[in-house]
Amino acid sequence: MSGLKRAALLGSAALLGAMTPAERAMGRYMRAPDHGPETTKSAAELAIEIKAEHQKAVDAVKAIAEEALGKAKSGEELATSLKEKADEALLKMNGLAEQVADIEQKMARGGGSGEEAEKSIGQQFVESEGFKAFHAAGFSKGARGADMRVKATITSATTDAAGSAGAGVRNTRLPGIIAPPDRRLTIRDLITPGRMDGSTLEYVRETGFTNAADVVAEGETKPDSDLKFDLVTTSAKVIAHWMKASKQILDDFSQLASYIDNRLLYGLAYVEEQQLLNGNGQGQNLHGILPQATAFNPSFTPEFASPIDALRLAMLQVALAEYPATGHVLNPIDWARIETTKDEEGRYIIGNPQNGIAPTLWRLPVVETQAMAAGEFLTGAFRLGAQLFDRWDARIETGYVDDDFIRNLVTILSEERLALAVYRPEAFVTGEITFVADT
Repeated sequence: MSGLKRAALLGSAALLGAMTPAERAMGRYMRAPDHGPETTKSAAELAIEIKAEHQKAVDAVKAIAEEALGKAKSGEELATSLKEKADEALLKMNGLAEQVADIEQKMARGGGSGEEAEKSIGQQFVESEGFKAFHAAGFSKGARGADMRVKATITSATTDAAGSAGAGVRNTRLPGIIAPPDRRLTIRDLITPGRMDGSTLEYVRETGFTNAADVVAEGETKPDSDLKFDLVTTSAKVIAHWMKASKQILDDFSQLASYIDNRLLYGLAYVEEQQLLNGNGQGQNLHGILPQATAFNPSFTPEFASPIDALRLAMLQVALAEYPATGHVLNPIDWARIETTKDEEGRYIIGNPQNGIAPTLWRLPVVETQAMAAGEFLTGAFRLGAQLFDRWDARIETGYVDDDFIRNLVTILSEERLALAVYRPEAFVTGEITFVADT
């Protein structure tokens, strides 16, 4: 295709599509450039009218170009009148193109002042150096045809279109894995640790003592006391779970293996704490402390009784069983309610909000855990009254299961085996906490 025809077709195609923004209705009135006084036509209506006139001008330029192309092919010299006609048509087309650009600018910024709007493709073509040179040569056969490269606006789009550079944008990746918070696990630390062999744990517990000891006169028969024992048997229970991962992801994501190990171990400890407190002893459950603890039975009822009083009376009950209490276990909600308890003058009863020492009540540490149900408490001699025996320490093992090997999979197992002995149920006291607002 000759340069002249290419120029004519490109110019007409570009100009035909250049008015799309002008067709958007603005709902405001404006003065039409070079179209007389104020009108009541909207910007969109003016844009349509100018587009129509612009199309006529494009068609005129196209017709002249085709006529010049035909004569150039036949070797005829272009008449001066044809050149003048082409100049006139081009001037008119350029003028209409400027009006189109002006309307687009005003519509884009609401008619106000500001930066100049970007020129339309049609304007860029007729103002290009190539088209001006072709026009100056009179569209002659020997002149180089006009063309124009339209550069796309570079954007962050990721579609398959010119100017789409979004695929080259590099995301900011923070190192590591953001894990959810772990629950603070504390019950194991309260209990005396131990080790065991085999699968069964047995211990003999004294269940009765008749103490007949008394002073005896010379020659008199000495009193007879009595003891009663019970053999308690419990077995080690297994807490376990596993995950499966591909060898590829473990190699490619080196941190993942240690992350999985930590999460699996945390899962064991989470269930362990529930079992140590609440296990019902049925099936594969541990026999926890709460199901074996002694019910709260206060020796007296103080005036204006409060949860703080209840915990002190629980300590007394443990002491009367000849065991020194070593701590209280509460749900975080109940401990928060106790700490925020105020007197009639609004003063905190048990402490200052700025006090940074560890939680204590009646000289004993307070352990907060969500494993304890809200509204209940446990007070006891944890070191003397119970002992935790580890048969298998918590551990991580990896291996192949079934067809893992041929599938490049790895099974990651975490498990522990332990037993709990509650030597003296009377060393632990449990009951409900009742707050004034709840009554």
